[in-house]
Amino acid sequence: MTGSGRRSARSRIKSSTDSGDDRSLRIEKPIPHPQYRRDRSRDHSLIRIPSVNLKALLGFGIVLFLLVLFLIHHLINPVEGPQTPRVVTPFPAPKIMDLPQFQGGHKESLYWGTYRPNVYLGIRARTPQSLVAGLMWTGVKDGRFSMRHVCQDADELKKYGWMRHNGRDYGHQELVDQDMTLMTSFFKSKEDGSGYGGDWTVRIDVRNENSKLSEDLQQTAHLFFYLADEDRNALSLSRDLLDIHDNSLLAFGSRKDIGSWHLHLASMDDLEVHYSGFKTPHIHNLSDLVQQNLGAQVRKFGRLQLSDTSDDSSNILVFQISGSIPFRADIAFVSGTDLGGNSRLKDRLNSLTGTLLTTRLDEKEREFDEKFKNSFSLTDELDFESISIGKAAVANLMGGIGYFYGQSKISLPKTSDFKSGERYISYWPAELYTAVPSRPFFPRGFLWDEGFHQLLIWRWDIQICLDIVGHWLDLMNVEGWIPREQILGAEALSKVPEEFVLQHPTNGNPPTLFLVLRDLVFGMKKNKFTAAERDQISSFLERAFVRLEAWFQWFNTTQSGMATSSYFWHGRDNTTTRELNPKTLSSGFDDYPRASHPGDEERHLDLRCWMLLAADCMYSISKLLRKEKELGKEYGSTAKLLSDFAILNQMHFDDAYGAYFDFGNHTEKVRLSWQVVGGTNHYASRELVREVLERPRLRFVPHIGYVSLFPFMWRILPPDSLILEKQLDLISNRSILWTDYGLRSLSKTSSMYMKRNTEHDPPYWRGPIWMNMNYLILSSLHHYSKGNGPYKDKAKTMYSDLRSNLIRNIVRNYQQTGYFWEQYDQKKGKGKGARVFTGWTSLVLLIMAEAYSEW
Repeated sequence: MTGSGRRSARSRIKSSTDSGDDRSLRIEKPIPHPQYRRDRSRDHSLIRIPSVNLKALLGFGIVLFLLVLFLIHHLINPVEGPQTPRVVTPFPAPKIMDLPQFQGGHKESLYWGTYRPNVYLGIRARTPQSLVAGLMWTGVKDGRFSMRHVCQDADELKKYGWMRHNGRDYGHQELVDQDMTLMTSFFKSKEDGSGYGGDWTVRIDVRNENSKLSEDLQQTAHLFFYLADEDRNALSLSRDLLDIHDNSLLAFGSRKDIGSWHLHLASMDDLEVHYSGFKTPHIHNLSDLVQQNLGAQVRKFGRLQLSDTSDDSSNILVFQISGSIPFRADIAFVSGTDLGGNSRLKDRLNSLTGTLLTTRLDEKEREFDEKFKNSFSLTDELDFESISIGKAAVANLMGGIGYFYGQSKISLPKTSDFKSGERYISYWPAELYTAVPSRPFFPRGFLWDEGFHQLLIWRWDIQICLDIVGHWLDLMNVEGWIPREQILGAEALSKVPEEFVLQHPTNGNPPTLFLVLRDLVFGMKKNKFTAAERDQISSFLERAFVRLEAWFQWFNTTQSGMATSSYFWHGRDNTTTRELNPKTLSSGFDDYPRASHPGDEERHLDLRCWMLLAADCMYSISKLLRKEKELGKEYGSTAKLLSDFAILNQMHFDDAYGAYFDFGNHTEKVRLSWQVVGGTNHYASRELVREVLERPRLRFVPHIGYVSLFPFMWRILPPDSLILEKQLDLISNRSILWTDYGLRSLSKTSSMYMKRNTEHDPPYWRGPIWMNMNYLILSSLHHYSKGNGPYKDKAKTMYSDLRSNLIRNIVRNYQQTGYFWEQYDQKKGKGKGARVFTGWTSLVLLIMAEAYSEW
């Protein structure tokens, strides 16, 4: 599907089956006492005999009795104030990120970073209200200037992405905009006298490889480097700003977290500097502010330069750096300027610019290459180009890690009595440190993607992996639910239409974090970690165990099916008249064909296998932590039940097809047909409407594809089973799944193959090739090729051929386009969907390294 389709698939969970028991307790007001009017007659005789009104006395007795009952009731059940609905109540356990291993030096070492993946170059700290830096520049499109800032396909950059990035203190990126190339390098250091988090610098090299260009417009480059304070602290400009010279001071200020700071510009080239200061609570619309300022200057003076003016108490400063191509500029941020002497400060500044910076960047490049070699041990069969693309895979994944802070918007079920005046309620303010699937399209956290990301990240940096997984698990609510998509903060929200923001607490997402946890447990058993790493992993699992239990139980209860040991993804729309097959967005497979008529009778094969993974992983963790007697027995029993070969076959195997399927209320005779519907202004219009030509019945859903292969991917099939041979036949059959570029997501024989799901939704998981599933299938082929069964040699041949096809196609696409892609065309292997989609496509590096999960 196209990029816009991916946005739809990832952001628009619309459920007609939303339900829940989240509710706020309303304050109950006591029933007011009825007021009785008492007539009192007066007798003026010497002896006064009171006149008794029996009705009044009876009424008084009733009131007194009711009052006593009221007091007793409220003594037993005291009136409580409004309570936070459970859906937005944090899980009641110590936070994982409060562990000592995530404090101290570890926390400070990760304080600053390129944690704004949605922009071409963005720097911030891991704190809710940070000092934020970034880069903009003017490009030329159709003969007109346009601003480059936020990653977007509309800019039509030929290439951009990190060539090297270690996730901590170094990264090198190349951006090719028409005939101009920008190379940005990020470097961070901690020296004596530095403030918290240390110092950092950005080197920007501007080059033009095309010597034929002669127009003045294209020979001068205009860069815009900015600094913004999200706390709205005023930033101060240097007095000598326009008198540019080596190590010139641009701005200075102070913050509680880092103390006093300076921002310097150093360059050996003849550069012109202008500036503008803004006072605004927002930075996500900074591009517009800069363009408006430039536009006004062009109209007044005919010059493309900032106004050299600043609002009072500006919290954003933008510096325009203009020069003839080629040129180089170093922009250094020095913290703790009030702690050391001038000589020490000057030494620190010199080490962040000029020749000393060049030396340090060269050293970091060599360190990256050495770490890459040690972490992945690529075989000699791979050529230099393939290895370079492998480096780009891990670099873009690490360079795409972001830090976000804000509140998710949670959909309120129709049965909720929470009176907010809105159709949503806000999650508690939370932070998230996470990798992202795609910088231009999905620069935010996605739960099911993150498990695949971590398969690579833990092999590169185990501390960063644990940090990310811990942040995700700390987002769990009291019910054990984690919102599947994290849209935290104004910058993240600016990329998502408001109507697609809501998260639905009845819907899950594949618990892929168990993939990496299983790897870590197995690695502990095989002594793959150092003693220090083993201690960190053990303490992490000890703290995380109660949350993992809650997560497992949430799935085991809310997503369970009618039949024993069956599960189905909640959230499918059983009333739709527009979709050919109602989507199952919560599964991650979006439009993959399921039962034509959603209902509680469904049995989803993939979710059953995810639950097997979760149960088996929980059992392994409980044994590792020596809790198997008290806690592990239940998980062991569940894993044994879900891996029972006979029960699996009874519930999901179709002998006629020799394949595993979902089960549900289904008919194949469904189509989309054009129908005339009433329109506005008395004009009729045509729409594609779902038409059911046969009454559905409970049956297997006969669509062979990725879901069918989950028992194979989870290695449930005995190595000597005839059913294993049938799965290998399905995989290797060119008329079903096999292509020269990888395994297609849906068989060519399926009635849904490459069919649109609506008028505006082209096929997504109905044919194209996806790397995450190909990696898991390849991993199982590798497993069966090492076994002792009769199909060992066949699995080995298929493994070798599939691995070669996947590597060759991704390398070819990267060479031709400069990007990793979301999916790949099953006919010609061409990249499709979102480009700059490193995400789980980075798994190609693990395929190159033949690094697979073992258990």
